Amino acid sequence: MEKIIKPTNGYAAMGLSVVLLGVSILSFAIAAVNDSAVLGITGTLSLIACGLIWKGLLIVQPNQASILNLFGKYSGTVVDNGIFFVNPFYTATKLSQRANNLAIPTLKVNDKMGNPVEIAAVVVWQVTNTYKASYEIADYVVYVKNQSEAALRNLTTSFAYDNIEDEHAAITLREGGTKVNELLEKELNDRLTNAGITVLESRISHLAYAPEIAGAMLQRQQATAIVAARYKIVEGAVGMVEMALEQLSKKNIVELDEDKKANMVCNLMVVLCGEKAAQPVLNTGTIYQ
Repeated sequence: MEKIIKPTNGYAAMGLSVVLLGVSILSFAIAAVNDSAVLGITGTLSLIACGLIWKGLLIVQPNQASILNLFGKYSGTVVDNGIFFVNPFYTATKLSQRANNLAIPTLKVNDKMGNPVEIAAVVVWQVTNTYKASYEIADYVVYVKNQSEAALRNLTTSFAYDNIEDEHAAITLREGGTKVNELLEKELNDRLTNAGITVLESRISHLAYAPEIAGAMLQRQQATAIVAARYKIVEGAVGMVEMALEQLSKKNIVELDEDKKANMVCNLMVVLCGEKAAQPVLNTGTIYQ
């Protein structure tokens, strides 16, 4: 379990070390002149004490932490930035708590419907528990990379690429947008919490069908779009024909029997639904010729 400690201010220890260094130099100088063993011992002890103080000085940069270990036992973590004095026998390990970017390379994975797709993502993560990151996981950077790829693969296999394959899907990879990113972020946090890692943000950065089926899927999407467009065209054309017959009848412009109505409907549907502009034919006789 992480234990945050607040050690002694290091500036006072630095001042004391300077005094001890001065005492040591002065003692050695006087001992050399007077041949005094006591001053020699005093100088030696002062120098040793000065060295221990220097050994115990700890500098912590902003958004960094120092994990302190005493003879194999975890003693605590210093997260405040500045200079401090700690037990000189501590072993200090520095660990960055700054945000990191991980670009998951493009992976080739089968989606829920079995179609091979290419997918990549960007993950922003940060160490929030120094004890877990240092002692629960062998290498937390490698752990984050491997678990992120596993989470992205699992997400891809859980959803279809789009609604063409699964018409009743509430969420698809292509149209899921924010929801898909939120699901990826949640799974990453679930996987990385035991390593003391928090995922700040995750986003899909690349999504496409694999090259071997991309052409076929493009044709399928185009066919679907064409059918949808044709449906709208026919629906609109029927409405226009209905309106035309209704207006002709309402305003008594011309009386049409059932055969002429059928002929008119046929002609209007051809004109309205055709891909190319119709070529008009002028009738110089009566409507029955």
